[in-house]
Amino acid sequence: MTTTSPEVNAALAETVATLVTDRVASRIAAADAELWGPEAAAEAAVRLGWPTLHITSRPIVSEVRALRATLLSEGVDRVVLCGMGGSSLAPEVICAAAGVDLVVLDSTNPEQVRSALVDLERTVVVVSSKSGSTVETDSQRRVFVAAFTAAGIDAPTRLVVVTDPGSALERTAREGGYRAVFLADPNVGGRYSALTAFGLVPSGLAGADVGALLDQAAAAAPVLAADDPTNPGLVLGAALACSPGADRFRDKVVLVAPGGADGLPGFGDWAEQLIAESTGKQGRGVLPVAVAPGAPELTTVHSDVLVATVTGEPDRPVSVIGPDVGAQAVGIEVNGSLGAQLLMWEYATAIAGRLLGINPFDQPDVESAKIAARGLLDATPDPIPPRFVDDGVAVTASAGLLDDVTPDLEAAVAALLAGVPADGYLAVMAYVDRTTHPGLAAVRDSLARRLGRPVTFGWGPRFLHSTGQFHKGGPPVGVFLQLVSSTADDHDLAIPDRPFTFGRLIAAQAAGDAAVLADHDRPVLTLTVSDAAGLRVVSNALGVPDPTDPTS
Repeated sequence: MTTTSPEVNAALAETVATLVTDRVASRIAAADAELWGPEAAAEAAVRLGWPTLHITSRPIVSEVRALRATLLSEGVDRVVLCGMGGSSLAPEVICAAAGVDLVVLDSTNPEQVRSALVDLERTVVVVSSKSGSTVETDSQRRVFVAAFTAAGIDAPTRLVVVTDPGSALERTAREGGYRAVFLADPNVGGRYSALTAFGLVPSGLAGADVGALLDQAAAAAPVLAADDPTNPGLVLGAALACSPGADRFRDKVVLVAPGGADGLPGFGDWAEQLIAESTGKQGRGVLPVAVAPGAPELTTVHSDVLVATVTGEPDRPVSVIGPDVGAQAVGIEVNGSLGAQLLMWEYATAIAGRLLGINPFDQPDVESAKIAARGLLDATPDPIPPRFVDDGVAVTASAGLLDDVTPDLEAAVAALLAGVPADGYLAVMAYVDRTTHPGLAAVRDSLARRLGRPVTFGWGPRFLHSTGQFHKGGPPVGVFLQLVSSTADDHDLAIPDRPFTFGRLIAAQAAGDAAVLADHDRPVLTLTVSDAAGLRVVSNALGVPDPTDPTS
């Protein structure tokens, strides 16, 4: 049983009262760009379209419904989404909550891309990119165009584009006669775009009731725009940014969304990007840790961790209950329908940004990994030899990490884990086909149990558009474990009209990110395998079941 802490609640109430006095909620709803200070004003001025999307996105609903009906009449009932970060995480949650099928392709792993190139006769592909130049999405689009053509299918009739007005992708789609082009609100950033065309088009085509989703957000909007101490957006924002421990600031939030009829599967992954990319900068931020029920972080006392339990009861008003303090953790309960939750967490994250003194709408460190990967693709340097190879696993590390360490896989892992600070975290980044080896994600719980500290897990390169910003721009207390599956030439996949393959692209993305992390003095250990046997060796060293075993 938990009990309410007077100290924690008093601090929270004081912060909420200040937010009410400053009219923060109503000013967000009115798109007041001055809320985050003069340095952020220019960016905020073109990023505050999201509080009214429940109104402005309404026309999309009927358009998507009509397109879906036409496609179904043609026997096209399989929807593949090519998108990264904000372009894919929200549709994945929306479709999972609705119980409808959506194939999300958010990887450059050759095998994962190849696995999506099936059932083409009944497939429509949604290509989503805000900038219109995302290298992963453009590469996926090219390979689908070639696959449709090779199958004797008129490719443009099977391609739907979601992008910002005036992007290169819009021009390509219109010149190529693509089936449909949906233009999103350019005044909404990618991670705040769940209720724009980026979230609604693929979800609606897959069969989710996106009109009901907007209804849910509309019902919550007046509550979230109110300058009132009971406003759950204010309470959640204050809890994220300033919930105090006994002797320090809580700068990590563990996100758990229980399953069942009222569950929101995948919600933690969506909220993870929103919080990490919005707050992780200038050496500050709130680290989101997406976990499943029963995770070690839920039963271990951490003075720097807040636990947020998210429930998706469709008929329950949006609310935040807590914080409660028990023998195991400090936690809050966040309730409400999916549409209401999406809007509330966006409000809360923007509010947390104000309290942290940062701009919640930019992502200054995301581009660094992209530039590094591009440089490796353009220059094609010779591969860096591993520090050592143990049982088929090639081990490399940032400078100094493995000095005086025995050339042994388990010793290398132990050296990395020993470097996790008392207030730190471990980030596991897996550049592996997640459709074939989903069991690899079990390393998260295993390592969290072993460390007694929060552990994040991200599939590469997807996490580069999510927690990648926090890794470089947030507090310098993380250590990083890369798990990389290399691709043999005979298993690689070409990208039409590009001088590199998917195998080379994902390898450059992993190497580029490792280099940027090292440049930021973040310890990085990279374990590279070439086959399933190597993955089993790594799995064993990390203390988890065989990830290549479908029953594990």
